[in-house]
Amino acid sequence: MPVADLPDFPWDTLAGAKAQAAAHPDGIVDLSVGTPVDPTPQVLQDALVGAANAPGYPQVWGTPDLREAIAAWFQRRRNAAGVDPDGVMPVVGSKELVAWLPTLLGLGPGDTVGFPELAYPTYDVGARLAGATPKPAASLLQYGPVAPKLLWINSPANPHGQVLPVDHLAKVVAWARQRGVIVASDECYAELDWREEPDGLSTPSILDDRVCGGDHEGLLAVYSLSKQSNLAGYRAAFVAGDTALVQRLVQVRKHAGMIVPWPTQRVLKAAVQDDAHVAAQKKVYAVRREELKTALVAAGWQIDHSDAGLYFWVTQGKPCRESVDDLAALGILAAPGDFYGAAGAQHVRIALTATDERISAAAKRLNS
Repeated sequence: MPVADLPDFPWDTLAGAKAQAAAHPDGIVDLSVGTPVDPTPQVLQDALVGAANAPGYPQVWGTPDLREAIAAWFQRRRNAAGVDPDGVMPVVGSKELVAWLPTLLGLGPGDTVGFPELAYPTYDVGARLAGATPKPAASLLQYGPVAPKLLWINSPANPHGQVLPVDHLAKVVAWARQRGVIVASDECYAELDWREEPDGLSTPSILDDRVCGGDHEGLLAVYSLSKQSNLAGYRAAFVAGDTALVQRLVQVRKHAGMIVPWPTQRVLKAAVQDDAHVAAQKKVYAVRREELKTALVAAGWQIDHSDAGLYFWVTQGKPCRESVDDLAALGILAAPGDFYGAAGAQHVRIALTATDERISAAAKRLNS
């Protein structure tokens, strides 16, 4: 598609606010993008070093032991016992798959891609790249009699951190199957769930046995290790679910050369087999989250949803760009809610991804 048909890159519009925040005498506290700042866990660095000798081409599909490790992770952490290793594929970061999934599935003009009205902008971009029609909606009822070919759901959601419960996900699956809709579920914040869950599992997956009855037909779950494992720089993610759909993706990606590097595949395997580093990182974020939450509430901000993930979805009851400017005057950079759709016009997204020192600086400034 012509580049002119793509929306402007939203982060470019923050240049003025960023410059203002950077002028603060104690420096900027950048809570906008949400990029991890803590070290990549040593167990994963060691896995990378161990795979440094990689003279040959890696497999698009991933090695059997990697796919088996991911399937075992779904059973252990996501209550999805029926994930077939043949229905698993590593991808070059989750954003790559989100952007290209409609194209890889063969969607085009005349097809519709559905996604939440408050959503990660790349769902929209992916539809446009395929020549399909993007259609945000607040509920499935808004699609009316003509269902989309592909429906994106996102739980825990970016930007607002809402978690969809098992019964809601089950209704989505039933609705989609009645209409022949492919459901792609973006679940990359699943291990960063701040609710009290008695079963010890992460956020429910679209592949959860309670959601789909162990039948993954028409379903794809997308997961990234960028957030849980501080691997954003590795571009380490995967998709799992319907074996036929995954095999279709594998075949197209073979032709396109869309391959996760061998060292990253080895790190992926190590990451999904080690729960300890994820639990340790979550504790770090929990401390930052509590400090920032206390400061935001004391400063009069209303926090909505924010049940999981690495962000607070907050409002002062006024236009989001004004709130961004208010924060910039304190040396804090946040993301305006309108990045994520018109429904975010009065909210801003504030990330937890800064050092302990910078989070404490933000908390002090909010209440100065």
